[in-house]
Amino acid sequence: MLKTNAFSRSMVNSLADYSADDLYQLFKNPSIGYRPFVRWWWNGNKIEKTELARELKLLKEAGIGGVEINPISFPSRTDDMDIPSVEWLSEEWIDLLKFTLDEAKKLDMTCDLLAGTGFPFGAGFLEGDECAQVVVTVVRKLEGPLKTEISLFDLFKEADPATLSPYSGRKMEILELNIVPDPLTSMEQVKNITDQVIDEGVKIDLPKGNFAVYGLVKIHSFMRVIQGAPGGRGPVLNHYNEKAVKSYLNKISGSIQNRIGPLAPAIRSFFVDSLEMEGANWTSDMMAEFQKRRGYDLYPYLPFILFKTGRMGNTIDLNYAVKISPEMEKMLNRMRYDFEYTKAELFRERFSNSFSQWCNWNKIKSRAQAYGRGHFPLEGSFDMDIPEGETWMKYGIGEEISERDFTKYPWHLGRGNTMINKYVSSAAHLKDKKLISSEELTNTEMVFNESLELFKIAGDQSTISGITHPIFHGFNYSPKDAAFPGWITYGGYFNEQNTMWPYFKHYNDYRARQSALLQQATFFADIAVMAHTGDMWGEFGAQMEPFPSRVTPPYQMLIWESIHQNGNACDYVSEQVIAGSDFKNGHMTYGTRKYHTLFLIEVKSILPQTAKKLYDFVKAGGRIFCIEAYPEQSLGWFNHQQKDSEVKEWVAKMKKYANQFILLPKPASNFKDWYKTVQEKYSVAPYVKILKPNTFVTQVRYQTKDAEIFLFNNASAHTPIDLDATFLPEITEKKQAWIWDAATGEQFKLDLKDRNIKIKLYPADSRIIVFNKDREGKNWDPVPEITQGTMPLSAVWEATFMHMDGTVQTQKMTELADLKDLPDFSHFAGTVSYKTNLSLSNPVNLRYLDLGKIFGIAELVVNGENLGVKWYGRRAYAIGSLLKKGTNSIEVKVTTVMLNYMKSLTENVTAQYWTNNIKKEQPLQSMGLVGPINLF
Repeated sequence: MLKTNAFSRSMVNSLADYSADDLYQLFKNPSIGYRPFVRWWWNGNKIEKTELARELKLLKEAGIGGVEINPISFPSRTDDMDIPSVEWLSEEWIDLLKFTLDEAKKLDMTCDLLAGTGFPFGAGFLEGDECAQVVVTVVRKLEGPLKTEISLFDLFKEADPATLSPYSGRKMEILELNIVPDPLTSMEQVKNITDQVIDEGVKIDLPKGNFAVYGLVKIHSFMRVIQGAPGGRGPVLNHYNEKAVKSYLNKISGSIQNRIGPLAPAIRSFFVDSLEMEGANWTSDMMAEFQKRRGYDLYPYLPFILFKTGRMGNTIDLNYAVKISPEMEKMLNRMRYDFEYTKAELFRERFSNSFSQWCNWNKIKSRAQAYGRGHFPLEGSFDMDIPEGETWMKYGIGEEISERDFTKYPWHLGRGNTMINKYVSSAAHLKDKKLISSEELTNTEMVFNESLELFKIAGDQSTISGITHPIFHGFNYSPKDAAFPGWITYGGYFNEQNTMWPYFKHYNDYRARQSALLQQATFFADIAVMAHTGDMWGEFGAQMEPFPSRVTPPYQMLIWESIHQNGNACDYVSEQVIAGSDFKNGHMTYGTRKYHTLFLIEVKSILPQTAKKLYDFVKAGGRIFCIEAYPEQSLGWFNHQQKDSEVKEWVAKMKKYANQFILLPKPASNFKDWYKTVQEKYSVAPYVKILKPNTFVTQVRYQTKDAEIFLFNNASAHTPIDLDATFLPEITEKKQAWIWDAATGEQFKLDLKDRNIKIKLYPADSRIIVFNKDREGKNWDPVPEITQGTMPLSAVWEATFMHMDGTVQTQKMTELADLKDLPDFSHFAGTVSYKTNLSLSNPVNLRYLDLGKIFGIAELVVNGENLGVKWYGRRAYAIGSLLKKGTNSIEVKVTTVMLNYMKSLTENVTAQYWTNNIKKEQPLQSMGLVGPINLF
């Protein structure tokens, strides 16, 4: 029996006991709870009831199932039409929220609510230690002999981090001032001169040699909420202060619910957006907690484990400090790891746990992007009801998935899914969660260039990384009579004035069917992957997920991708997961997850207890591949000599299992083929053997009680790829193979020979292959490939250009061409109707029409009959017997992106900012029907 309640529909997190027919019906006609959501920016809180109701209906009609209500600052460069702002948490704002929830309920739409405004959490009502703090190091290198004076003002000026949103009320304090020789070989060489500070300065008297003045500076209330809405502006919350966190959250729920009553079930989840803490690392008991947890006093060493940081807390100068001896560097690396680990523990305990408990108390789900700088990338999502990742729209998507320059851009290079997605989905799998959301199609580079085909490529990459619930970024609250193109806080022009808007529902239908299916199924993985997070934290400090400035090793993402490209599947694990695992019959078991193989990616440092667990795994028959290095030492400083010895002992014992504990060199390049070699050499059997793996083609496998589900996608926007795949016997035994088409909802039988499938994946194409016990249905009969005997359609076309600005222009075209190359139409945006008449004497054998290359959304009309929309991949149609003897009319409608037109609006400040701004310079985009067109 299918559930009908919208809330429970969207919260499936256990294996559903659907029959094959029920599962297909759910896939074919997904209920509204499975439809994509949008982040709904309430720009400047300049909201009123009529417009709120209008926009909800607009979204419902476009195929959107829910909204994330997100109060945010009003966009600059924009006319606010003198509409007043409504202050966040004011009685008027709360009443408008209640109105919105009521209107959404009438439409059967789901609402999530951002817990705060902008990001990260904060507000003007925070005081004292409730505000975020950061401790930074400032270094002034000097050469003696020298007598000089240094003012604290100059040190503070240099210490002030380059945060995106500095708070004007920030206060700086010198915690410690030291004279340090350069190079530094021992802490005994450090001379503390803090007590010599007089009148906001300090006098320095140096002998001959190289020295540095080291200042340890605490900055209180150092950052302001990024894009906070009125009422939510002010300093960022101290996420390490549990009392402050709970007080902040209770103020939100108390203010709202004291006026309108419980938010549950009208609100599905409270949401935590980007934890862009800009390097926040301090609270009043940070050092006391460190000593209690790590067993020693870090404070004397603190200036030497901190780096010079800038935006996002990123390290901006590795040579900023004095030179340090190798032995001392090893000590400081261990201490740096201890500091990062302690911060992550405190953040999880005091913020993440407090947030999830608060949600639970209010009977509302927790949804969070539970990652950032210094947070556990895996365990951070464990306690969230709806873990969330991020998938972006960037130039390069659909063009090339390359290993080139991955040291510089490891999370991009043709990928929409960010590095964090695989961690987030793995965390969900480890905790048996199936509802995994993503901030989807975030776009700051390709604004007004939204093509449904690029949406699909990025969205399919999101799905391949384990996401089952897209939340589009985003939909701007923008009154209908706002000046064109409306109010835009961020890019991603999800707007009724966008040329693609009438077709947007096609993409939403596609994603809804995928979500409805995958939220009933369990992601399959029998290989575990662990990166050397501990080593990275020790050497460079924690990085800013999902956009790390350094990834060590830089090829980390290529490992899991190569595993999937070659017909296996994996989850990320961690030392904490391994510690909670059992080992039996060659498997590592954590909850319901079972893995027969573990890859350690350059893991050089582990805890002794982890080493012991790894030995248990190997002893039980499991296999561990150590890429580039064996573990050789422990993590952390306290009692490290003894712990190092324990690690070495356990590793030595594992090495005796030569066929199960294996050192693998990383390849110089071509990780895809490298992994295939590993499969063959060590008999790592894929569940689906892919004859010719391709970096563009990735697969995942899901399971239900009665079905096996496979998704294959082609992430190229240009190249068709032949997929030749053979499934394991236990997958196909006593089951029928089907193609479930998420674009149309149709299913087709596949006749496999020797468990093998051969399919051509066209550009931006994807296939869902389902094995179940159904037997009756239509056979798959796709449009065949173009062969000899085709009839090229060369004609004079009457092209009618229906511009989005309302103008219409007609022109005869004797040759099809990319519109951007035609001066008269290079800045066109809208729909072009290409019409021609075709005289045929014998059309009997002409059953298909291939439109060739089209840049845009295509519709085909033959002799007055509309054959439908093609919005991605191959624009080819089965036309049956529509062609007749004599004259036939053919019309091809192509709807283009609107970028080129926006670039031409030189007086429109918003258009120019997103298209011609020096940081966002966008090239002209291809448009229109290019062909060649073939009948066959």
